[in-house]
Amino acid sequence: MENIILEMRSITKTFPGVKALDSVNLKVRAGEIHALVGENGAGKSTLMKVLSGVYPHGSYDGDILFNGETVAFSGIKGSEEKGIIIIHQELALVPLLSIAENLFLGNENVEGGVINWPKTFSRTLDLLEKVGLKKESPSTLVGQLGVGKQQLVEIAKALAKDVKLLILDEPTAALQENDSAKLLDLLLELKAQGIASILITHKLNEISRVADSITVIRDGASVSTLDCHAQNISEEDIIRDMVGRDMAHRYPAREKPTSENQPRETLMEVSGWNVWHADAADRQMIHDIEFNVHAGEIVGIAGLMGSGRTELAMSLFGQSYGKHIQGEVRLRGEVADLSTVPKAIKSGLAYVTEDRKELGLILEETIQINTTLANLPRVSSFGVIDGNIERGVSEDYRKALNIRTPSVFQKVMNLSGGNQQKVVLSKWLYSQPDVLILDEPTRGIDVGAKFEIYSIINQLADDGKGVVMISSEMPELLGMCDRIYVMNEGRLVGELDKADASQEKIMSMIVKA
Repeated sequence: MENIILEMRSITKTFPGVKALDSVNLKVRAGEIHALVGENGAGKSTLMKVLSGVYPHGSYDGDILFNGETVAFSGIKGSEEKGIIIIHQELALVPLLSIAENLFLGNENVEGGVINWPKTFSRTLDLLEKVGLKKESPSTLVGQLGVGKQQLVEIAKALAKDVKLLILDEPTAALQENDSAKLLDLLLELKAQGIASILITHKLNEISRVADSITVIRDGASVSTLDCHAQNISEEDIIRDMVGRDMAHRYPAREKPTSENQPRETLMEVSGWNVWHADAADRQMIHDIEFNVHAGEIVGIAGLMGSGRTELAMSLFGQSYGKHIQGEVRLRGEVADLSTVPKAIKSGLAYVTEDRKELGLILEETIQINTTLANLPRVSSFGVIDGNIERGVSEDYRKALNIRTPSVFQKVMNLSGGNQQKVVLSKWLYSQPDVLILDEPTRGIDVGAKFEIYSIINQLADDGKGVVMISSEMPELLGMCDRIYVMNEGRLVGELDKADASQEKIMSMIVKA
């Protein structure tokens, strides 16, 4: 008989006008890694919020059994007392507190009304060793750690609460390959200790590596449960269940923009580009960058996290923040002043940030307001925004980019990740750029929405725009780009044409640099 630690039966959750979950069923065996997959907006996070008590008992229909016992959580504290710990995509750590303080925040080692700090530090050391952070001091501020280490601190925090079922929502979305591998290895170690995990991820290669079972959710309903050990499951099988259709090709077909005997206009040419850190004049971040982008071309920039790709993009887009910059950029043959963001926009540049929630959107505002932010003069008269014009513009982009929403008056915080990214693209397309720099344009987006974003990018190139695409996913660059520059430690260390590019060649350029 299967040893089922969790069973969710016919879970139905309704918001005003929307049925987010429709009789969803989920079974998780003790000591297994269970992948929960589906497109953005399919209901994965909503289901986990029901399980963890974020949405309390009484706000949904259906039953939850944990270790064979029917449970009804009124809040997250109740689920944690049972050993159900959820780690959200946005980490719940306090940057200005130490690792030790974060691990036991709300779960302090108290004796006689006073925190026992020696015990706290001793337990912290034990937990850090378990998650592979034994070299870190318990007194280190969490804000001084990289994102990969912060994820491991979150898992250590869960272990401090005697976790029996660990839920991870997109834990590797912001991690580079090495940090992702460490986190997945840790999940396998926890599995060996009998701790079950529910892994929500869009990265199908991670599922293939660690998952024992897979539940697929589509449009708020559970459509399939797959046993990875009993069935020969391909990524195509998973994608078919996720999107409800075959996706034989992950990347939309596109011909190379022009033949060799048809010279393409050079839209952007960067030469001698050097950037020094604002707080340390002797610390150079970007070294002698030279590259170009032609009309109708998608140019990729590959490299590991920390290689300087984002720093290069931000410096080109006028976000220098006091940094000393040397070099020249020509746009359509004219020397461009990119010293500030407004000047960069006026010159014909656009930059889609890798962090759409913090830097790309105003989450509390509507689609209408976000769409026109980068070019308000076009919807204004004598300094006053014309709401009717703004509404028409945002509605045009909603239709053109297929943003799934009942109205442009919808707040962007209520959209799925893929639709949020389309709003960001709308904002920058409305600025009428010649060259768009896209930094991790599909991060945290499911395969179906990725295909739509890729189609939009291809259309931009077909319209004669120049596109610079920064991505940590090498298959994405190989599938989308006409040329790929390889970056390492602030330098461009190689260039590959699409026909010659491969993951092996890119990695070889990085490690040999």
